[in-house]
Amino acid sequence: MARNRLLSMLLLYPISKLYGLGVSLRNRMFEHGMLKQTEFNVPVVVVGNIAMGGTGKTPHVEYIVESLMGRYNIGVLSRGYKRSTRGFVLATPQSRPEDIGDEPYQIYRKFGPEITVAVCEKRTEGINRMLEINPKINMVILDDAFQHRYVKPSVSVVLTEYGRPVFADSLLPYGRLREPRGALNRADIVVATKCPPGMEPLEYRIFGEKLNLFPFQKLYFSRFVYGHFVPVFPEEATAIPAIDSMTPGTNILVVSGVANPKPFVRYLRRHKAKVKLKRFGDHHNFSASDLEEIARIFEQIPEGEKFIATTEKDAVRLFNNPYFPHSLKPYIFYVPIKVGFIDRGENEFILTLEKTIRDSRLFKS
Repeated sequence: MARNRLLSMLLLYPISKLYGLGVSLRNRMFEHGMLKQTEFNVPVVVVGNIAMGGTGKTPHVEYIVESLMGRYNIGVLSRGYKRSTRGFVLATPQSRPEDIGDEPYQIYRKFGPEITVAVCEKRTEGINRMLEINPKINMVILDDAFQHRYVKPSVSVVLTEYGRPVFADSLLPYGRLREPRGALNRADIVVATKCPPGMEPLEYRIFGEKLNLFPFQKLYFSRFVYGHFVPVFPEEATAIPAIDSMTPGTNILVVSGVANPKPFVRYLRRHKAKVKLKRFGDHHNFSASDLEEIARIFEQIPEGEKFIATTEKDAVRLFNNPYFPHSLKPYIFYVPIKVGFIDRGENEFILTLEKTIRDSRLFKS
């Protein structure tokens, strides 16, 4: 193990230094106007991170949408990671995950058509197209666009996972950081996500001190709130398991294609379930052979109370997968998640977000 770490440092650490120089040069070019930013007449909220992997961007975007869609006509724009299409694509009732990406599809499925959802690699072009299609839009939320600096945001919300914080990480490829830690200076709001239950006030303070934010930056702590099991195939489901009254020793096969399934697995194990994890890469497109393997693993689990659990993001892909075995449809469920803020009142994050937007508009005028 020590030898592997040494080899990793010798090989990857110098590359991460060169990578960091390139990123810093790009950021300086934006700061000095050599690369241009486009400013829009509607507020633009950027939700992103500076680390690779799942910090919980989509649930936080959904939290903002759900909190504000009664007061704003919202447009959500993403690049549509791992979609099969290119360029600008507007989400419609006929859209599939492969057309727009699983996360935009999930957002549209929840909130459309009350909001406008679209994908585009070039965010400036995407915003212009959305505003042409729906001139009533008066707020745009950019999902995973903190590094896309060609759009000047009204407010930047940056997420860092509590268990894998930016101050304990390194630049790619030695670590997981897309940008140096100093990039946090561009954030208006920082959210520590996936916080454990029962945190003490001292833990909040220590985490905040290690982040070393500016006084104008606001720090919040959030956690995932898990809902009840929902059938992936409602027409096929028979008995729906109840997490709170689950029989101890129930066998659960967790099928995960997200960056970090550990919080989900820990949640299930807290309810005394016997959890077996079949893990795939983030945004994984399940092939026929993948699904055959899942069926084989499930069949090998001893008879008794058993079922398959997956994440909401994975459920989107599995529901639309033509290869999903019919025999497994009654046994697969997903657990929806929402965001809860734990250090202060639930509304304070949204109040701070709206105040930052107002302040940016006043400064602009």
